[in-house]
Amino acid sequence: MLIRTLLAAALLSTTTVAHANDRYGSRPPVIVSPDLTAPWLMQLTGEGAQPAANTRRIIQRQRVEQRRVIRRDGVARVEQVSATGQAQRPVRSKLDPMYLPQIVSYESKHKAGTIVIDTNNRFLYLVMGDGKARRYGVGVGKPGFEWAGTHTVTRKAEWPRWTPPKEMVAREAAKGHYLPASMEGGPENPLGSRAMYLGSTLYRIHGTNAPWTIGYAVSSGCIRMRNEDVVDLYERVKVGTKVIVI
Repeated sequence: MLIRTLLAAALLSTTTVAHANDRYGSRPPVIVSPDLTAPWLMQLTGEGAQPAANTRRIIQRQRVEQRRVIRRDGVARVEQVSATGQAQRPVRSKLDPMYLPQIVSYESKHKAGTIVIDTNNRFLYLVMGDGKARRYGVGVGKPGFEWAGTHTVTRKAEWPRWTPPKEMVAREAAKGHYLPASMEGGPENPLGSRAMYLGSTLYRIHGTNAPWTIGYAVSSGCIRMRNEDVVDLYERVKVGTKVIVI
C-alpha cells in the first residue's frame, strides 16, 4: 500500500512538472503598441490613466514630429517637422530644442532675405534661396492678439527702450498690473537685446528676457526671439526687409 502511494505521488509530480514546462516552454510574442497612449504604458507610469510628466512630453513630441506641414496659400511648401499642439503654459527655464536656429529645406517664391513668420507653428524663416531657409523659434501673440500681414522693417534698434502702448497700459491696469511709462534698454527690458520695427504698426520682432516662452502664444502681438537669436537675425537683415506674417 505504501509503495502504491509513493508511486502515485511520483507520477503526479512528474505530470505537474510536464504541464508547467508545457506552459512556460514557449512564451507568446511580446507586442509593443505603436500608440504611446495605450494602457500598457499608462500602467508603467504608476498613475493609472494619467501618464507621468515625462510620458506626456514623449506623447506630445511624437505627435509633433510625425506631423508634416504643407502650406496652401501659394507662398511656400514646407516639408519638415512642425511644432503644433503646444502646451498653453510655458515651463520656466525650459526651451524645446526644436526651436533652436537651424538650416531647413524651404521652397519659396520669395527672394533671399525675405522673412516669413509662421505663427501657427512658431517659426520664423529667413529665406536663403536654393530651397533653404534659416529657421528660428519664436513666441507669438496670445489668443485675441493674433494677426497676419505683410510689412517691411522700418527701423532697427540695439537694446531698445520699451514704451508700452496706451492700450496695453490700460489693459494691464484693469488687471491690477501697473506698467512703467517707459523702460531703458537692458537685460530686464521685455524687448531684449534687439528690435526690428514693422512698418507703422506697434509690432516688432524683438528679443526677450523670458526665453522659455519661445514656442508659445504669450505676447500682445509682437514676435519674440531668444536674445542670441534676435542678435543673429538683426545682423542678417536690413531696413527695408520684407516681412510676411501668416
